[in-house]
Amino acid sequence: MTGSTGDRPLLFLDVDGTLLPYRGARLPTTPEGWADWQDVSNPHLAQLDPRHGPRLLALPCALIWATAWMGDANRVIAPVLGLPDLPLADLPAAPDEYEPGVLNWKTVALVRVAAGRPFVWADDSVTDLDREWVSAHHRGHALLHRVDAMTGLVDADFVAVAEWLRDRQC
Repeated sequence: MTGSTGDRPLLFLDVDGTLLPYRGARLPTTPEGWADWQDVSNPHLAQLDPRHGPRLLALPCALIWATAWMGDANRVIAPVLGLPDLPLADLPAAPDEYEPGVLNWKTVALVRVAAGRPFVWADDSVTDLDREWVSAHHRGHALLHRVDAMTGLVDADFVAVAEWLRDRQC
């Protein structure tokens, strides 16, 4: 992970389906298509809600990108949301295809990055299997919060995350 996060709880942020809702978008199927998707020219970026940036920054936590966008999240997403450059979670390469019933490709890496600190993981692909694995392998508190990919983050998601973080304050 690059950048400093202090001692606050961590909030691992996904992009696709979390900050950038799908809302009927035709998702890429090739590496070239994904490269275009993660570019400032992607018209679907209009789906980003610029109000999310200030709301995320107001949460009592350290924000960290946990997305296949990696550094492109700072180049493309952060400016639209008014976010500063955020640290990147050290993730393995994203798989070419999602496999149902298999641990999410980010789960093990995020637990390693958290290193026992409390964390929230906001993502559209979190499953009960991920929750069970984190519960068994992470010594700190964790909230794996699943976001509806069609709508992305909504008020109820912010409330749930804020309440969880507030309950972790000393």
